[in-house]
Amino acid sequence: MNAEFNKELKSWIIALISALVFVFICRNFIFTPVKVVGQSMQPTYENQDRIIVSKVGQIKHFDTIVFHSPIEKEDYIKRVIGLPDDTIEIQDDALYINGHKYDEPYLQEKKKHLLPNQKLTENLKIKVPKGHIFVLGDNRQKSTDSRQLGCISEEAVIGKAILRFYPVIENY
Repeated sequence: MNAEFNKELKSWIIALISALVFVFICRNFIFTPVKVVGQSMQPTYENQDRIIVSKVGQIKHFDTIVFHSPIEKEDYIKRVIGLPDDTIEIQDDALYINGHKYDEPYLQEKKKHLLPNQKLTENLKIKVPKGHIFVLGDNRQKSTDSRQLGCISEEAVIGKAILRFYPVIENY
């Protein structure tokens, strides 16, 4: 009976260690949970939302990413507007990437509340350097982003937001 118990115990220990190694690998190399702090991505993400960030895959225009802030010891969540070598221009609240105009449907809710002749985003023009990305918050009037921080190093990127798991949004 003692040998049988030892065999069962060994089996449980191997299973537990395997599970811990699997969690460690997933969390450090594949995905990680993140808590949204602040209102810079409203209405896409609200303060205290919990999201899953994928650490694999290529970053594209308009992806929502999490990155290490270059000025604070915290992580920020923002939307990728410009990739390396892109020319970004915002003119009268219209976004141009390399001369092509793009719609930003995630800004429509905020634009509804603007006063006449008020702009959501100030005019700007920038060339994104190699190895960097240009990011903006969806809540442009309350976001610390590349307009203040400058372009973000690709090395600072943790990953892209792929799923909100809390709060669970139900459609009735």
